[in-house]
Order: sequence, then C-alpha cells, then structure tokens
Amino acid sequence: MTGFLLSSGAGSMLGMLIPIGLIVVFIFFSSRSRKKQERQDAEMRDALAVGDEVTTIGGIIGMVVSVKGETFVLETTKDKTKIRFLKGAIRSVDVKAADRAAAILETKEASDEAPVEAAPAEIDAPKAEKKGKKSKKKADAPAEAAPVETAPAEEAASEEK
Repeated sequence: MTGFLLSSGAGSMLGMLIPIGLIVVFIFFSSRSRKKQERQDAEMRDALAVGDEVTTIGGIIGMVVSVKGETFVLETTKDKTKIRFLKGAIRSVDVKAADRAAAILETKEASDEAPVEAAPAEIDAPKAEKKGKKSKKKADAPAEAAPVETAPAEEAASEEK
C-alpha cells in the first residue's frame, strides 16, 4: 500500500514539473527574441543619417534633414514642413541615404553610357548629305525609337509585376 502512495506522489510531482519546465523554456526563448529585436532597433536608430527616408510610429513619412543627440528633424512635404522627433519614434528606415546615392550613381552611369552609342540616323546622316535632297529628307525625318536597354534592376522589377 505504501508503494502505491509513493509511486502516485512521484507521478504527480513529475506531472507538475513538466508544465513548469515548458513555461520556463517559453519565457527564456521569448526574452531572447525580444532582446534581439531591441538590439536591432537600437542599431537602426544609431545608424540614422541625414537623407534617410523614415516612417515614425505615428505613421509620418519623411526625409531626415538633421540629427542631434537623441532627436532628429524630419522634412515631410514638398512645402518643406519640418518636425522634430525623438529617435525612439522611428518605426523603420525605408530608404537609406547610401542606397539613394548608389541608385543615383547607377542612373547617372547609365545615362552617361547611352550617348556613347550612336543612333542609326546619326551614322547615316553624313552619307545622306552626300546623296542629295531625297536622302536628306529621310535623315531629317524623326528616327524610329530604338529599343532601350533597361538596367538589370528594372528588368527584375518588371518581371515581378
């Protein structure tokens, strides 16, 4: 009879330890993920730079025009409306200033490369002047639009649509 009581007491103790152990494991993993998210948010706020496009926790979207200590000034509209916020009010950095500068450089490089290639009408123009008026009218006529080569990023964006 005493053996039965001991075995049932150990079973109830084990039955109570399992849920408690699961709760402890759950709390441990949830606190780790929360700390990781807080660390990422702090890094994002510390890396805030002039020219970044951000969204605040209130839903205001704009471009950072100055950063001082724990505050920053956000320019929100074409009218140059400026609002000062705490860095803690940032929900996300949508476009980094460095990414924007890289995109501008890529665009500029692409536009610099485009004029280097001569259009067929420009190549044939000197020949047309030698042949006479009939050929000259052809050369002066608007050239058909040549297919424009798109950048790989634009092709990827158009393929996603």
